[in-house]
Amino acid sequence: MTPTYTTLEIETEHRIAVVWLAREKVRNAFNETMIAELTQAFRTLGADEGVRAIVLAAQGPAFCAGADLDWMRRMSTYSLDENRRDARQLADMLRTIHDCPKPTIARVQGDAYAGGMGLLAACDVAVAAFSASFCLSETRLGLIPATIGPYVVRAMGEQAARRYFLTAEKFDASEAFRIGLVHEIAPADELDDKVNALLGALMATSAPAVVAAKQLVRDVAGRPIDETLVADTAERIAQIRSTDDGREGIASFLGKRKPRWLAEFEAEQAALQAQQAAADNVPDA
Repeated sequence: MTPTYTTLEIETEHRIAVVWLAREKVRNAFNETMIAELTQAFRTLGADEGVRAIVLAAQGPAFCAGADLDWMRRMSTYSLDENRRDARQLADMLRTIHDCPKPTIARVQGDAYAGGMGLLAACDVAVAAFSASFCLSETRLGLIPATIGPYVVRAMGEQAARRYFLTAEKFDASEAFRIGLVHEIAPADELDDKVNALLGALMATSAPAVVAAKQLVRDVAGRPIDETLVADTAERIAQIRSTDDGREGIASFLGKRKPRWLAEFEAEQAALQAQQAAADNVPDA
C-alpha cells in the first residue's frame, strides 16, 4: 500500500524519486507530522527496488526554515521527558535520510535555516542556487544545533562549525560552497540542470555498487589506516569483484562495450521517449 502524505509530495519517474517539502506557506518549516512523514518516505523509497536515486526538494521560495512556530510553542511547554521523545524523533528522521541506501541529492533553491541545514547535510550531495542563504540560528534562541550537528559538522568541517554554530551568522551560497556544505552552486534557473547532470552520472553506475560505495564512505571516514581497515577494504573489493555486477563491469570495460545496466537504462529511456512521441502525435478527438 502506497503511503499518503500531508506535508510532502512525491513524484517517481525514470527511477528517480523527488520528495517535495510541501508546506510553502510556512517556508517548509517542519513539525512532528513532517518529521514522521520524511522518516516514512525515505524508509519506503530506500527499500523500493524501482528507485535508483532520491532528490529532496522544496516548493516555494524557501528550502526549509527549520522548526515550525506552532511546533516550537508546543515544545516550550513540554517536560524534559517529552522533549527527549520529541528530539529523538527528529534525530531518527535525520539518521534515516543519512543512512538511506539510495543516493540522495538535496536541491536547495532557497533559504535553509537551522534544521533545514540538517536536511541538506544529511543528503549525500547538495546543490544550491546562488540566491540561497544559510544560517544555524539556534544560539539566538538560547538553543544549540544538536540533532543536526553530526551531519552539519561532517559537511562543513569542524573549523567552519566553530564559527557558525556559535555566531548564528547568515551566510550565502558562495560561502556554503567554499566550506563544503554544498557541492555545486548555480543560478536558480540552472539548478535543475545541475541536479539532472548528477542523476545522469548516477544512472551510468551499478546500483549495488553505489549502495556499497555509500556504505564504504560511512565506514572508513575518520578511521585510522591500520591493519584492520586495510584488511576490511581488501575484503570488500574481493567480495564485490565476485558479484554479477562486478564481473559484468570488468567484462564490459575489457570488451569496450556498455555494461548491462547502462544498456538496459538507455533502452528503457528510448522506449519511454518513443511512447511519448507517439502520444504527442495522436490527434485530438
